[in-house]
Amino acid sequence: MSRSYGHYCGLARALDVVGDRWNLLIVRQLLMAPARYRELLEGLPGVATNLLADRLRDLGAAGVIERRLAQEGNAVVYALTPWGAQLREPVEGLIRWSTPLMTRGPSGDHFRAEWLVLPLSALLAGTATSRRSSTVGIAVDDVLVQVRTTRSGAEVSPHDGRSLDAVMRTDAPIVFGLAAGVLDFDDTRGLVEIDGDEAAVRALFTPAPR
Repeated sequence: MSRSYGHYCGLARALDVVGDRWNLLIVRQLLMAPARYRELLEGLPGVATNLLADRLRDLGAAGVIERRLAQEGNAVVYALTPWGAQLREPVEGLIRWSTPLMTRGPSGDHFRAEWLVLPLSALLAGTATSRRSSTVGIAVDDVLVQVRTTRSGAEVSPHDGRSLDAVMRTDAPIVFGLAAGVLDFDDTRGLVEIDGDEAAVRALFTPAPR
């Protein structure tokens, strides 16, 4: 475990646990799904294998993550504990706060399209929901993420093979801009390709009435 700030303060004690470099990105990966060590290593470009092992050990000792058997086979996966899973709300808050930093593009940073799952969950929480269920695919770099909308909200996940009402193909900064409400479709002419029900895609990025 890293050194403590030594402050009797909720923020300081939280940072004692998750404030070290890579810790919250490990949490990001596990908020999407439990993962094997190799999957975490591949999903965190730039992390050294020994550093990842150290961080997993520290997060496990703190009670944030646990090791468990995968549902299929005898593989060991890392997963968030119920307490660790409560980090979803503050992580999604940080994602929403980061909007001005994201819409300007990757600027050479690593990007994996599957990382869209968590920010879309955070950013689409305030969008209008359709009266009928629809499932829209968002394709970036040939990776497909699906967003299922119902009257109760939006569910974001990797594409599970189900039939899609529409597929939107574009670049990541456009997705972030539309989801954050700083772009609308009139700003993206020629930058977005839609196959299928365009109305379902537009509804997905329509802010809910206040």
